[in-house]
Amino acid sequence: MEDERIEGLARAIAARPPRMVEVEGEVPSAAVALLVRPVEDDLELLLIRRAEREGDPWSGHMALPGGRAAEDDADDAATAARETLEEVGIDVGAAGRLLGPLDVLTPMSARAPRITVAPFVFAVPAGTEAEPNEEVALVIWVTLTELSEPGAAAEYLHEMGDGTVMAFPAYGARGHLVWGITHRILTGFLELYSRVDDAEQLRDGMP
Repeated sequence: MEDERIEGLARAIAARPPRMVEVEGEVPSAAVALLVRPVEDDLELLLIRRAEREGDPWSGHMALPGGRAAEDDADDAATAARETLEEVGIDVGAAGRLLGPLDVLTPMSARAPRITVAPFVFAVPAGTEAEPNEEVALVIWVTLTELSEPGAAAEYLHEMGDGTVMAFPAYGARGHLVWGITHRILTGFLELYSRVDDAEQLRDGMP
């Protein structure tokens, strides 16, 4: 899978060790996958919308493939890979490449479960398609250029339990809003990806 943008992204991830998060007590862990596939002059990222499920705090949200760790997962990367295969039918172990980890995060909302979320970036071949299971209502591929444009910055208005409305930063993606912990993961990822573009411009002699 030779693609200069993927190679540059791998170098950028390797050059910045992920930040870990400190939590008190025993906290469940989860992992998510940022799947990127090459297209002409760009990379595309897979986003999903979770199916509506009662009791799921992220029901109906735009998200990344992933979920909670299982006892037989070797590590967090294995959790991300297993959940990706289960949710969208893409076997990153067989046809993908692990580019590296991003910062480990925890939800900021007191209403969300106490959990750590470890994101991992995987590259998959051009033309890779998703086959979602019943936990996923929608899959879309969005170019990193689209997500990086100023016009992608948006706002999500969330009604709280007491009726008040809070505004959260979001990304607009093909008519959908990505907010919450997924927005935070994408923000860090896109910052890394911007360094890839800067490095390529310097390499090519551009100002």
